[in-house]
Amino acid sequence: MIQETIVTTQDSTGASHIAPMGVHCQGDEFIILPFRPSTTLDNLLANPNAVLNYCDDVRVFAGCLTGRREWPLQAAVHVNAPVLANALAHTEVQVVRIEDDSTRPKLFCTAVHSVNHAPFTGFNRSQFAVLEAAILVSRLHLLPMAKIEADLAYLRIGFEKTAGEREREAWDWLMEAIETFKNGDRP
Repeated sequence: MIQETIVTTQDSTGASHIAPMGVHCQGDEFIILPFRPSTTLDNLLANPNAVLNYCDDVRVFAGCLTGRREWPLQAAVHVNAPVLANALAHTEVQVVRIEDDSTRPKLFCTAVHSVNHAPFTGFNRSQFAVLEAAILVSRLHLLPMAKIEADLAYLRIGFEKTAGEREREAWDWLMEAIETFKNGDRP
């Protein structure tokens, strides 16, 4: 199973990094698969600790992909990596094994601490649409624009029916990033 999370890491100087990432879960084992080059990968190689943050504020996912990475953090309990302050739950993990790969290494992690901060009431259709649109934005350089536009047209149907203020803000950030990319710039 893949869980869409916000992975927080810290480099050797103590600088924090926040990145949305699908993490593979197999029982008590978590596999983080960052692409090269990646700040998350660099941080985990220097400091084999991370926090998997479970969050329903889709602005964090969209924000990280559009240059908005300033989200409140707090100290973790057992690892040297920060916790996203508005996470509904988080799992602190340590890297125990690495399968190197020139494109996408696998970092096998074990949980050392988990906390539920607030109940998760589920995603509505607009939150789901923003998450899927964020994934499309992360793959702008890999997918044909026709596919991205077709997927967005479908996602927009549910989005328009159920979006609140936070979801609209996140969606707008993502649509701006797509337009920037289409105009020849990187988001």
